Amino acid sequence: MRILMFGRGVIATIYGRVLHAAGHDVEYYVRPGRAAEYGDEVQLDWIDGRRKPFGRRVREPFRTTLRESIDPGDGFDLIVLSVGHHRLAEAAAFLAPRLGAATVLVFGNLWEEPLTAVAPLPADRLVFGFPQAGGGFGDDGVLWGAMLPSVIIGRTHASPTRREQEVLTAFQQAGLAVRQERDMRGWLWLHFIADAGMFAQGMRSGSLANMIGDRRAFRNAFLTTRELLPVLEARGIDLRQHRGAMLPYRLPLLVAAASGWATALIPIAQRSLAGHTDPHAPEARAVLEDTLRTARELSIPTPRLER
Repeated sequence: MRILMFGRGVIATIYGRVLHAAGHDVEYYVRPGRAAEYGDEVQLDWIDGRRKPFGRRVREPFRTTLRESIDPGDGFDLIVLSVGHHRLAEAAAFLAPRLGAATVLVFGNLWEEPLTAVAPLPADRLVFGFPQAGGGFGDDGVLWGAMLPSVIIGRTHASPTRREQEVLTAFQQAGLAVRQERDMRGWLWLHFIADAGMFAQGMRSGSLANMIGDRRAFRNAFLTTRELLPVLEARGIDLRQHRGAMLPYRLPLLVAAASGWATALIPIAQRSLAGHTDPHAPEARAVLEDTLRTARELSIPTPRLER
């Protein structure tokens, strides 16, 4: 399969690496001028969660094929679109006239109605999913990250559509388990307010990285998200369909203690937070602003988030 990763950020680099190792032809689209800046190789220091219970540390160079243009005739089968939700509209408008026959995997946060968030991309080309990886680039350009052994992919019918199945197969070929979500819209919005709780606490703590090992900080983050659950219900989400994802907000003390312990002692749990040292990063601020705006529009009080 010919796969184009949109950008060369943390998520695109990690998943591009494992898809390439599985035999897929992977390229990266970068903005004009970035190919010379990035070069054709990136150094990775990451925890690969596929093969051991707590992951395996891998330090390696990874050669990347970068391109600064996309044309409908390029013949890509899949384009992986993983950008901050505040950049989705811009990216979708750029991609729409350049797709060719490609499927687009929207692989990250969104807060609008899914099809609205990535208009004008055609609905019949879209698959929605979410990565289970994270990290950041150090000042030396090394990508410090971690990848859990599964990804989440939305399913629109009782059985996956052809395009959904092609995405499932690509990740399975890379040694990743795939969890299929019937209510991907609800799952994405629940994850969005979970991020709002984490980013709000990251501002209080000085950064997400500073939350490592701090069970009180995790408790505060979970309580902030819990007060946002009525926002989802007002938007029509049936939270009963997401019992597993709701656990931190039903049992915040217990899950906060476990999170503090895990991030202090287990490297794969540390990495996704350790790379986030800027509490005012554009995506973090956009998540907080958009969540707060929606709560106000719905007249739902969110005192923790307001503070």
